[in-house]
Amino acid sequence: MPFAVVLILLVVGSVLFHLLSPWTFTELASNWGMVDFTVDITLYVTGFVFVAVNLFMAYCVIKFRYKKGARATYEPENKKLESWLTGLTAVGVAAMLTPGLFVWADFVEVPDDAHVVEAVGQQWHWTFRLPGEDGKLGEVDAERISNDNPFGMDPDDPNGRDDVLVYDGEIRIPVDKPVKFVLRSKDVLHDFAVAQFRVKMDLVPGMNTYLWLTPTKTGRFEILCEELCGVAHYTMRGAVIVEERDDYQTWLASQSTYQELKSRPAGNAMLGAAQYGVCAACHGQQGEGIPAMNGPKIAGQSAWYLKRQIMNYKRGLRGTHKDDTYGAQMIGMVATLADEQAVDNVVAHILTFPDNPVASTIEGDIAKGKKHYTTCAYCHGQDGMGIQAMNAPRAAGMSDWYLARQLNNFKHEIRGGHSQDHAGKQMGFMGKILHDQQAVNDVVAYINTL
Repeated sequence: MPFAVVLILLVVGSVLFHLLSPWTFTELASNWGMVDFTVDITLYVTGFVFVAVNLFMAYCVIKFRYKKGARATYEPENKKLESWLTGLTAVGVAAMLTPGLFVWADFVEVPDDAHVVEAVGQQWHWTFRLPGEDGKLGEVDAERISNDNPFGMDPDDPNGRDDVLVYDGEIRIPVDKPVKFVLRSKDVLHDFAVAQFRVKMDLVPGMNTYLWLTPTKTGRFEILCEELCGVAHYTMRGAVIVEERDDYQTWLASQSTYQELKSRPAGNAMLGAAQYGVCAACHGQQGEGIPAMNGPKIAGQSAWYLKRQIMNYKRGLRGTHKDDTYGAQMIGMVATLADEQAVDNVVAHILTFPDNPVASTIEGDIAKGKKHYTTCAYCHGQDGMGIQAMNAPRAAGMSDWYLARQLNNFKHEIRGGHSQDHAGKQMGFMGKILHDQQAVNDVVAYINTL
């Protein structure tokens, strides 16, 4: 009898939890309402079976419980019962499968007028490519992928010259227009999923997959990787921004094509020397860093990272948090660099500085720090010299006090909290594995040994 009561309470509790729970689907923001309908049918069918089976078990426990003098009868076959069970099971399975067949039939038929976007996944971030005015994406090849050509573009393919390349982890699409996402992976299995769109698809190395949808609401929607792809899988975030068509066209016109990026002049170190004068007051004449001015060493740092951080300050992705006092100072400084070419010039000048060692100021347990750094090494490298493809800068040989400060800033979302700073947001997730200040000191002390 107690077991029967437990079964009944389990059924009642489960039904109440379903009816009263605040947890539900995210708001639908695409044409795929049929997916919700299919999931609802599955929940109703399986829920009915769950309730029926458990109540039947409770009924049997009560009805056929032990009674003195009672004898059980052996009935190996009951064709009537078997027919009912077979028929009800067939109806339930058909009810769950049939809507999915209709959904899949629509899913594989992309509208002819669909807007095309290529989404490229790699450990652990997203990049995007759009066709230019010719409406065709250029040829790509995994063998051409490099730091200077992360998409693997074919420079001799005329169709690719006007392709729009988007590196910053978010893509924009127009509302109420079908969009086909062509999916490509550069390393391992990934999965492109936006909960509000109700469609998802795996990215398989060596082949292209796709999904399509018609966004029905403007807004910002987070991209998740829903395929376990490595230690930082849970940090692989991006964003799809759905805009009105005029706003989308304005954004698209502001993006650079492959041809424009290729033809952009390199930074001029001689011009950068004059523009670097403001920077020298805090970072030193040779980029050696001046701790008293809170200016870290920048000599020896990767050019791509220096440029990204300067542009992040210019775009307001860094230095805008109320507790980021030193970052706020940088905003005023980078304002002296009028445009992207000026930034390239300053970075080119910084690359001419000698990479002299700096004094260590952080003490910690190096052995413990080495264990913590095992996770860091996936992106920053075993030698701490950084991996551009992972969006990870050099850490070894840089100002250790600055590393410790930035790790704390990431942990407390002082840095990386901006919605468009996807690499910073990723570091915020990773920084939380260092639970206290001692752990921060330990890992920085180990980095000092690299």
